Amino acid sequence: MSRPRAGAPRWGYVGRVNKRWVHREIAAPAEAVWRLLTDLDVWPQWGPSVRRARLLDDTFESGATGTVTTVAGVDLRFVLTDVEHGERWSWKVAGIPATDHTVEALTPDSCRAGFGVPLPAVPYLLVCRRALARLDELATAEVGRR
Repeated sequence: MSRPRAGAPRWGYVGRVNKRWVHREIAAPAEAVWRLLTDLDVWPQWGPSVRRARLLDDTFESGATGTVTTVAGVDLRFVLTDVEHGERWSWKVAGIPATDHTVEALTPDSCRAGFGVPLPAVPYLLVCRRALARLDELATAEVGRR
């Protein structure tokens, strides 16, 4: 079994060796970024491929289901497969393992957010980079309003 690379997130790395990642340091508390990542009403603001999303269950937790509407207007069912509150969540969209989302506090006022995708979806990392930039803009604007 391979060993985690230096700087790899401390949670669940072994199960994620077949993912490729992009990360971004954000000048906002991890809690603020986590709120944006888990508020489905905000997903279209940072997710370039998302037009709308809704959770069919009451809480954002492992096993919860919902629908996401793509920018192409296609409605897809999803299930949250692994949620560690404040740190990470992953999902399956239309039954296919999709993006992992992570937040790691660096200081009380900064964090590192990341998205991981399965190997066949590596080109989607370009979309993920744009999503991280939008997430950064939203989080730092939110901090600036306080």
